[in-house]
Amino acid sequence: MGSTSLLHRLVKRIETKEYRTAGSEERHQWLDNNDLRPVPYADRTFGWKSYFWFWLSANATPASFYGVSAALTAGLSVWEALACQLGGQIMIAVVFVFNGRAGAVYHIPYPTIVRASFGIWGSYWPIVNRVVMTLVWTGVNAVQGGECAYVLLHSIFPSIARIPDVFPSGASALNSGGMIGFFVFWVLTTSLLHIKIPSLRPYMYTKLIIFFICSICLLGWALAEAGGIGPVARQGSTIHGSTKSWTVARYVFIYCANGATYATNAADFLRYAKKPKDAFWPQLIGYPLSTFVVGIIGNLIVSSSTITFGELIWNPINFMDALLQRHYNSATRAGIFFLSLGFLYASVISSIFENFIPAGNDLAALWPRFITVRRGFYIASLISYAMCPWYILGSASSFVSWLSSYQIFLSSITGVMLCHYFVVSRGYFKVSDLFIPSHDSLYYYSRGWNYRAYIAYVVGIAPNFYGFLGVFGVSITLPATRMYYFAYPMGLALSFGTYWALNKLHPPVCSKMGEHFHEVQAEADSTIIGSEPEVIDINLRADKGMMESSEKDASLV
Repeated sequence: MGSTSLLHRLVKRIETKEYRTAGSEERHQWLDNNDLRPVPYADRTFGWKSYFWFWLSANATPASFYGVSAALTAGLSVWEALACQLGGQIMIAVVFVFNGRAGAVYHIPYPTIVRASFGIWGSYWPIVNRVVMTLVWTGVNAVQGGECAYVLLHSIFPSIARIPDVFPSGASALNSGGMIGFFVFWVLTTSLLHIKIPSLRPYMYTKLIIFFICSICLLGWALAEAGGIGPVARQGSTIHGSTKSWTVARYVFIYCANGATYATNAADFLRYAKKPKDAFWPQLIGYPLSTFVVGIIGNLIVSSSTITFGELIWNPINFMDALLQRHYNSATRAGIFFLSLGFLYASVISSIFENFIPAGNDLAALWPRFITVRRGFYIASLISYAMCPWYILGSASSFVSWLSSYQIFLSSITGVMLCHYFVVSRGYFKVSDLFIPSHDSLYYYSRGWNYRAYIAYVVGIAPNFYGFLGVFGVSITLPATRMYYFAYPMGLALSFGTYWALNKLHPPVCSKMGEHFHEVQAEADSTIIGSEPEVIDINLRADKGMMESSEKDASLV
C-alpha cells in the first residue's frame, strides 16, 4: 500500500496543471494542455518585421556557412552552387508559408493541426516522424556548437589540444578536447531553456548583430592571410553538358528538401503572428535570402584556405582553429577567442529556435498529461546528450544522406496537410474538436484514424522508396537514381492528389469541398480558456470574461 500510495503521489506531482485542475468528467481530455491550444493574445507578438529579422537571425549560424559544400564537391562552381541553394529554398519557402497558414490563422501548433487530417489518434505517427528528426538534429547541431566551444577553449588553454584522445580512430566526430567543448555547449543551451519563447526575441536580434560582426571580421582576416578571395571563388564548373544539368537539378531539390522539416511544422513558428498576412512575405523572402547571404560570406572565407594552408577547409570553425595552430600568439588567441565566442552564442540561440522549439511542441503532443513544451525542451536536451551524437556523425557514413533522404516521409505528411486545409476543409477548423477523442469530434473519423490520410501517405512514399534504398548502398538503376532527385515534389504532389481523390470519393464529416474558402479565426480565439482553473471549453461556451482571463493568465511555456 505504501509503495502504491507513493507512486500515486508521484504521478499526481508530475501531471500538468491543466490535467490536475480538470474535473473528473473532463479528464479524458488528456490530449490537451496550454501548449497545444491557440496562443494567447498577449503572445501573438510577431509582425512582418519580426519574422523577417527572425529568419535572418535563425540562419546567422556557423552551420549555414558551408551549406553548399556538397554541390561544390560535385563539380559546380561556388556561384552555381549558391544559385542552386537559393532556388531550392525559394521552393521550400512557398511550401512553408502555405502549410503554416493554419498556424497563422488559428494560432495552433503542428501537433494539433495534424489531427485534423490524420485523425485524433492517427496524428501520432506524423508527430513521431517529426520527433525523431528533431531529436537527431538537436544532437547533431550540439556537436557543431561544441566545435565552437572547443576553439574558444583552445584559444585560452593550449593544453586542450594535447589531451590524449580516448576515442577509436574514425569512430567519433569529436576528440577528447572536442567532447569538453560539446559539454560546455550543452550546458549553456540547457541553461537558457527556461526563457519564454516570445521573450527570446532580444537574444535573437543580439545574435544577428554579433554573428555578422564576427563573420565580417573573420572574412577580412581570411582575405588578408590569403591576399585575395582565393581560387575556389573564381574557378568555374568542372562538369558540363547533361551531367551538369542533372547535377543542378539534383542539388536544387536537395536544398529544397533540406528545409522539409521547417515546412512540415511551419505552424510552430507562424502561430505567433499578429495577423495572418504577417506570416507570408517575410517567410517567402526572408528565409531563402538570409541563407544565401550567409552562404556567400562563408564560401568566401573558406575559399581562401587553399592559399593559406594549401588545402580546402570547408568548415570556417576548423579554419579558425587552423589559424590558431599556425600562429599561437597573443594577438591570434585574442582574435580567435572573441570570434569563437560570438559564433558560440549564435549557435546556442539557433539551436533553441531550430531544434528545441519543434521538439518541445512535438513531445508535448505525444503525452500532454505529463509533458508541456517546457518539459519537452529538457527531455530533448537529455536525449540529445544520451544518443551520443558524436558517434553517430563519426561512424555512420550514410548519416547525412539519410537525413536528407528522410524528405520522402515528410513530403507525404505535408502534402496531406496542404490538401486538407485548402481543399477539403476550405480553411475551416473547428479547433475545439481537435481535442475531443470521441465520435463527437469532426476529426475522429474511424476510431480516431483517417484512412484517407494514411493511404495518401503511403502512395506518396512508394515511388521514392526504391531510390531511398540506394542511399544505403543498394544497387539501383541510373533512371531510378535520377527520379529520386525529385523525391520531395513528387511525394508532395502524389500525397496531395491521392488525398483529394479519396475525399472526393468518400467525403468525411468535416469536408467542405465545393464550398467557399472560409477561415474563422474567432473559432480559435473562443477556444482559449484561462489556464486556471478551467480547461479547454469543448462546447465553445467561452464568454468574454473567459477570453479576458486567457489573455491575462495563459502562458505559452
